[in-house]
Amino acid sequence: MEFFRIRKDIPFMRHALVFNIISLITFLLAVFFLFTKGLHFSIEFTGGTLMEVSYAQAPDLQQLRKQLESDGFLDPQVQNFGSSRDVLIRVPLSKDSETSKVGERVMASLAKAGTSGTAPELKRVEFVGPQVGKELAEDGALALLLVIVGIMLYLAMRFEWRFAVSAIIANMHDVVIILGFFSFFQWEFSLPVLAAVLAVLGYSVNESVVVFDRVRETFKKKRGMTTPQVLDHAITSTISRTIITHGSTQMMVTSMLIFGGVALHYFALALTIGICFGIYSSVLVASPLVMWLGVSREQFVKPKVEKQEAVV
Repeated sequence: MEFFRIRKDIPFMRHALVFNIISLITFLLAVFFLFTKGLHFSIEFTGGTLMEVSYAQAPDLQQLRKQLESDGFLDPQVQNFGSSRDVLIRVPLSKDSETSKVGERVMASLAKAGTSGTAPELKRVEFVGPQVGKELAEDGALALLLVIVGIMLYLAMRFEWRFAVSAIIANMHDVVIILGFFSFFQWEFSLPVLAAVLAVLGYSVNESVVVFDRVRETFKKKRGMTTPQVLDHAITSTISRTIITHGSTQMMVTSMLIFGGVALHYFALALTIGICFGIYSSVLVASPLVMWLGVSREQFVKPKVEKQEAVV
């Protein structure tokens, strides 16, 4: 199905060097921020206490945050959850306080704040120990590594090695840039965000596979076209499909971003960044890399071998 068909191929490869220089700068900035600022891990990874409380009227979050800080809680996170009357509180792990008493101390601090004139009602409390957080971080890193290895094996079997190398570089480009955004803005990196990063890996490689399939098909069907022309034709002919697929996906992700509340905010944000850069990398990073690695028609079309006639 196509919304439209572009008759004249767009010369993407003419500006390949410019696009890849921009990508390289963006990638290096993301790496720089990851090394200098790091990721702002949630309590799932660092350990701490998560509490959900409810008020009869919407409280002043800033006043609650100041009260918690004045009572000795370092870097407390206070935000609405679901509605303006429901509040989600994250308190990092502290060596100076007993885990079992953190919830009581938080509730006492909230009662002293008295922003809405009524006492807060505790709806749930969860404790994450440092050992559990460390295991989650290690398991998450292992899951990310296994996904990367799996994609590499799939691409190596599915395509010629030049395509596999280009797709892997493009996928790593997407992941590092997502992490760079979270590092630069110090957005909270939680388990849902890790799930979004893993989803982006699969989503991005799917776009690369579609473009590379069309490249392989064009090499076999059309003679007399140079490699840049083949790549331009393959990308141009898949633009309609790309808009339909990514547009539909982004509509759902935008709905989560706007209406999903705090629980889905950073998950949807990571997906949004991944979708945008996934399109960019599949078209303007992976394809030029394939061209520069020396892909050609001879690698896909086997030369005809003339049969020698038998001599009588």
